[in-house]
Amino acid sequence: MQVHDTARELANYQDEPPQLRSGSFGKVGMVRLGFEPRPERTVLSTLHRRAPLIVQQALYWDEEMPALPCVSITSNAGGILQGDRYLVEIGMAPGTQAHVNTQAATRIHEMDANYATQTQNLTLGADAYLEYMPFPIIPHKHSRFVQRTHISVDPTATLIYSEVLMPGRKYHKSELFQYDVFSSTVSAARPDGTSLFTEKFIIEPAQTNVSRLGAMGSFDVFGNVIVLTPKVHADHLLDAIEPAFDKAERLAIGASRLPHDAGLVFKVLGMETAPVNAAIRKFWSRVRQQVVGVPAPEKFLWA
Repeated sequence: MQVHDTARELANYQDEPPQLRSGSFGKVGMVRLGFEPRPERTVLSTLHRRAPLIVQQALYWDEEMPALPCVSITSNAGGILQGDRYLVEIGMAPGTQAHVNTQAATRIHEMDANYATQTQNLTLGADAYLEYMPFPIIPHKHSRFVQRTHISVDPTATLIYSEVLMPGRKYHKSELFQYDVFSSTVSAARPDGTSLFTEKFIIEPAQTNVSRLGAMGSFDVFGNVIVLTPKVHADHLLDAIEPAFDKAERLAIGASRLPHDAGLVFKVLGMETAPVNAAIRKFWSRVRQQVVGVPAPEKFLWA
């Protein structure tokens, strides 16, 4: 894993933390998950982890899909700190199914030196099905964070990948959009290397007004869901989704096609996390019903 990043948006943040140097011991977290089929269910056959990222085991709590392994990625660091370099890799063998999430929101703590990065590599074989749905990201004041997600997906596979970005610690001393940099890139390709699309957004609130028309506008929370799936599923899903602007709930919803018949992108803007998560959950259930024939499970009372 590279310690120094050459991304343009990080050019001003190359100084080293005075505590521990970037990428040093305890600052390089890694999770590598591999799923393989068995006669009655998919199993987590490969599990490598390096603290502060931790995975214990796969659980089978989804009553709608009892053969679906559910894995939570946790952290014993309480959040992402300056100089942290994280890596998440998920490999889905042909015919496997899995649900992966995080235990809680990802908090990117305030920084006075350097930056933090997370690289995510997702590989889906033929007829694989993966729901990768981390909890929201909360960038604190003056945090600098770059996330890159690389996806290799077979034409017959389905991936649901969600990213929910908060404006900061919303009710902590008016920390709305006070972070320095948040950058996210998602790129997808076929197993032979054929590129499908790349989506990248860079948010630098001090450089550009995030609340302007065409960006966040009057909204605070941004939800982005990418669904890579065969065209037949994408067609049915797009026909069923109506763009909406709910003034009462202050919620905006829309979907569009991805290039090269790769699937769909579903976007939600809202003022609070709960309505955005609810819209994503409804969409997730619709995708699951279309692809595997069952809805998403009922939300836990404590979730």
